[in-house]
Amino acid sequence: MPLYKTIQPNSQTTVKIWKITESYDDLLKPLDLKSNSLERVLGMKSELHQRGFLSVRHLLRAFGYTDQDLYYDEHGKPHLKDGKHISITHSFTFSGVIISTSEVGIDIEKQRQKIIIIAKKFVGYEFNYLSENDEDYIKKLTVIWGIKESLYKLFATPGMLFREHFLVIPFMLEDGETVAWIDYEDKKYRYNTHFLEFEGFSCAFVTI
Repeated sequence: MPLYKTIQPNSQTTVKIWKITESYDDLLKPLDLKSNSLERVLGMKSELHQRGFLSVRHLLRAFGYTDQDLYYDEHGKPHLKDGKHISITHSFTFSGVIISTSEVGIDIEKQRQKIIIIAKKFVGYEFNYLSENDEDYIKKLTVIWGIKESLYKLFATPGMLFREHFLVIPFMLEDGETVAWIDYEDKKYRYNTHFLEFEGFSCAFVTI
């Protein structure tokens, strides 16, 4: 399937989401991959991961880039050669890319019951406004995880902890946005966050 969704949260930022319905071969065929990218995809044990990796390269093409325009730093953070900021995600049958003139992060997660079990690992302050009896509890936890994962990708600093250093301000699912803070080493950073859901998945992305 071609592009699933395009979102423009502001004039400098665009998000594109891909629904992965194509086979591995169909995704690979039209792409011109760098040798290390090809090596990477061939070394993946799961075809789901291979298709996710390749669908991201199709999203790059939708933005007008190629695999050659993308590189990763020592922390594994992706960059574009023209200096624009990029963040990448894929989960099961969806992938997403956000590109902006300022720093950004994106995450897509499947909404699953098991997130309740690990909530204490990534939720701290947010327990003040969450309720386990809320029928949207799983969806809200998934949004919080997605926002914190997006912040982590944006900041790309080893040693940061989801529970201790990231705060997500109270939100309603229907609002589709909130504010998040990074509180790290006596400095505070404020970010705008956006989120949406589709087909049992949640997507969150953060912008300055």
